[in-house]
Amino acid sequence: MLSRFEFTAKHTFDQIRKITVRKSIRRIALLAAAASLLAVSCATADGDDAALTAALPTEVPPGVALTISANNAKVALTASGELAKLPFAVTSWPAVQAGPDVIQAFRGGSLDLATNAGIPPIHAHATGFDAKIVGVKYRESPHYKLATAPGTAIDSLDDLRGKKIAFSPGQAQGVVILRTLKDAGIRTDEVELVEINSPQFLTALQAKQIDVAPLGEPTVTKYLDKYAVEGAKALTTPAVDALSVLWAPTSILRDDAKAAAVAEFVKFWARGEVWAWEHPEEWIDAYYVKDQEVSEADGRRILTSVEKPYFPDNWDAAITWEQETIDLVTDAGFFGDSFDAEELFDRRFEKLASEAVPAEYRTKGAQ
Repeated sequence: MLSRFEFTAKHTFDQIRKITVRKSIRRIALLAAAASLLAVSCATADGDDAALTAALPTEVPPGVALTISANNAKVALTASGELAKLPFAVTSWPAVQAGPDVIQAFRGGSLDLATNAGIPPIHAHATGFDAKIVGVKYRESPHYKLATAPGTAIDSLDDLRGKKIAFSPGQAQGVVILRTLKDAGIRTDEVELVEINSPQFLTALQAKQIDVAPLGEPTVTKYLDKYAVEGAKALTTPAVDALSVLWAPTSILRDDAKAAAVAEFVKFWARGEVWAWEHPEEWIDAYYVKDQEVSEADGRRILTSVEKPYFPDNWDAAITWEQETIDLVTDAGFFGDSFDAEELFDRRFEKLASEAVPAEYRTKGAQ
């Protein structure tokens, strides 16, 4: 039901701030500078990276608890009955999904582990926050579509020139836009990038304050169910958001007890994804119908576009893709200078997900 997303136009106007790319660069640069100073001041308290080279502990001691933002995993593990088998407590499952919100929660100490796309760790690094990727799921097909505002005359990617496009540089949707424009041969100065976070995309489309926004499922289905009759469309983009990751603040990984719990959750996360793939009827009911509140028919249709999960036992390809993303966003003027993507990964966790699932789920993304 779309009612959960609908707000008044006035409320949307109060939230949305349109800025130019130049202003975005300046603000992010100031934030990065301030955060870098904070990182330096906290270095002694956090300790050095020696703890990140030691072997991972193999057992979770009693009394360990984590706060985790991973809704898909929560639903899958609950529906499969595996949640009760976690060897540690989960104090809460905050509904924090947008990359910038996850970073803020990490900084505030209210979140220990999260699932996101590949761009939020890059954003965190640019602002001086130290965090690492501990799990990788690889995707080879597009996840997002470009939804158009009702009545907007946009029928192809070429029509994006001159349009107002929702853009969140610290989220996967922002990278999808940059990759889409690049593939279409459209410069960023040929469009108007409107910087808002993804939770505001729907309200902005509904109010016709933007022309285009990248939406994933099941959100795009909910949107079209209501606005297709008014001319809203969903364009296919070739841009692939290749990585889904588990990541955590480095301070959590320096704590042996919590690092052990994170390592165990990586395994449960991977097995939960496999369970959802192998039990489509149960997954449609548990996730699409009950959790996301779409119809069974829509859930079934959406599931046909979902790619089989793959957990590479070698992260080289993932690191290469992340490096390409870093270069893309920094070349576009975001997040300062380029850096080595290897810094974002804690390779002690590299094989945990793949070893937790059958061999057929760990073949792609490894070369």
